[in-house]
Amino acid sequence: MGENKNYKRKKEEDVVLVRVLGRDIRGDIKIKSALTKINGISWSISNAVCKILELDQNMRIQDFSKDELTRIEDFMKTPELPLFLKNRRNDFDSGDDLHMSGMDLKLRKEFDLKRLKKIKSYKGVRHIVGLPVRGQRTKANFRRNRKPSVAAAKKKG
Repeated sequence: MGENKNYKRKKEEDVVLVRVLGRDIRGDIKIKSALTKINGISWSISNAVCKILELDQNMRIQDFSKDELTRIEDFMKTPELPLFLKNRRNDFDSGDDLHMSGMDLKLRKEFDLKRLKKIKSYKGVRHIVGLPVRGQRTKANFRRNRKPSVAAAKKKG
């Protein structure tokens, strides 16, 4: 089907860790895939960032200068992305269209869950009980305490 290429990963000593938006990323990864390691940045957003900031997608992240990395961080704090790429459209608190990434996203998600649990909405109650929230069937899946059945234990002994 395809050629069998020998990919050799660099040794741990040769790799530089780069810190972007509070996340340590291996330096030998290309910028487009390195950005996806950050929470809240998908492949499509990573691609959009590279296009908007005119970054070479084949460059490794350790080859970027400090200025370029800070430029990427500043852009991701207030991204000017198309509306369909943003992950918090019509935000509950502010009503604005936001895009969050990193720890901000985790904290905001946590607060959303706490709010749903506090007002005892259907979704909140499902989260409290530990059942699926989005309407999946529960007859076969989401079962707890999976142990060998009593019949199987008798058959063995």
